[in-house]
Amino acid sequence: MAFIARIFLVMALAVGLASCAPNKFQKYDGPAVTQVQVYKADRRMYLLHNGEVLESYDIELGGNPIGPKQFEGDMKTPEGTYHISHRNPNSRYYLSLGVSYPSAEDIAFAEANGKRAGGDIMIHGTNRDKRRAEDWTAGCIAVSNKEMREIYAMVKPGTPIVIFP
Repeated sequence: MAFIARIFLVMALAVGLASCAPNKFQKYDGPAVTQVQVYKADRRMYLLHNGEVLESYDIELGGNPIGPKQFEGDMKTPEGTYHISHRNPNSRYYLSLGVSYPSAEDIAFAEANGKRAGGDIMIHGTNRDKRRAEDWTAGCIAVSNKEMREIYAMVKPGTPIVIFP
């Protein structure tokens, strides 16, 4: 009987702990995000509704953050105007939003230099709870997981994203 009671207690604790975990998928019913702006030099990202800042975030960038992404493997975050291409709820880095890099111009530039433009640029969380102090991504824009839950709820595919130097 004591064995069954222990099993029941362990199961109850597991269910209780699971209910304490934050839900990855939040709801957002505020103004639509009409543009995302990223300022690489300031390490800041802004979510805007018709020019008004709704939210802002500290960000981490590609491990080689100076200058625009030009080639696959250069560890740079792109610069220019793109759009949010898709959502990835099963990202290796918690949750992620795709950035439409490379553009036709990005591809043409890379090919003219005998290289590939690369791709798979995302806004994403981390694979742990805390952000890092340094730039570390392969060209993506990283925020904390808590921030990513909020961003994921607010930003829809098709939203323009402008990435400034």
